[in-house]
Amino acid sequence: MNQSSEVAVRGDFALIIPTFNAARYWPALSAGVRAQSLVPNQVIVIDSASSDGTQDLARRDGFTVVEIPSRDFNHGGTRQFGAELAEDADILIYLTQDAAPFGADAFANLVRSFEDAEIGAAYGRQLPREMAGPIEAHARHFSYPPASGVRTWESRRTHGFKSIFFSNAFGAYRRSALMSVGGFSPDVVFGEDTLVVACLHRAGWKTAYVADAMVRHSHAYSIAEEFRRYFDIGVLHARASWLIEQFGSASGEGRRFVASELKHLLKRAPHQVPSALMRTAAKYLGYKIGRRESRIAPRLKYHLGLNRQYWSR
Repeated sequence: MNQSSEVAVRGDFALIIPTFNAARYWPALSAGVRAQSLVPNQVIVIDSASSDGTQDLARRDGFTVVEIPSRDFNHGGTRQFGAELAEDADILIYLTQDAAPFGADAFANLVRSFEDAEIGAAYGRQLPREMAGPIEAHARHFSYPPASGVRTWESRRTHGFKSIFFSNAFGAYRRSALMSVGGFSPDVVFGEDTLVVACLHRAGWKTAYVADAMVRHSHAYSIAEEFRRYFDIGVLHARASWLIEQFGSASGEGRRFVASELKHLLKRAPHQVPSALMRTAAKYLGYKIGRRESRIAPRLKYHLGLNRQYWSR
């Protein structure tokens, strides 16, 4: 592991935001970025041929806009492209277009974790949207607790697959660490962040969860979307089977989530329990089918997966 790179927490970092028709999110995103106490040296917006004026909004804010054809977007490849564009930055923060920084110190607190020279990546806490329903809100509270933590290769022995949980909705990387493990995969349907974190742990780097670095970000997935999302997760686990082999199955964490969700809903919204159970069944079925994607015709995968842009290729 290369620990020679020292990061200056005075602002020596780049913010990278992939976008596609992000105008409806822009007011919250722009306001959140502008409110930060630690200002990025560079904000790079990689836009996939938006038709709603996203590019103009980003340029109006003084951000660098790089346009790519929509067919060229890829979760891993596009983020790797951003890392290569920000070649002078020590730290790369990735933000999705629908994640709005919360509070003035979201960036400062996330970047501060890199004062530990062994931290290769860090991700922040995601708070549910203000209008989030109980199912949507619980998903964020379960996955993003109020206590921070650090994980390593050894953490797999106690945390299993959870040890490589990460989110590029609001995640940062030491550029030298990211590049030392080959960067983001240029061809991945889902989970480019999980793959990189697994590689970082294997290479001896630590990763951090920073609970006081916050964004508002959550999704109100339909039951069909839950199926398609977990189909893509199943595909990831089938194609990168070493994740399961080396870090263990994600089924234990899934069972803990279901138990926590039912307990939460029985107290606060018992009428949502049937919906939650149907979602659980949809996730399970989607995941199991995704694990067997090698037996499925490519045209059918387009309809089964959530990342249809990937499957259309």
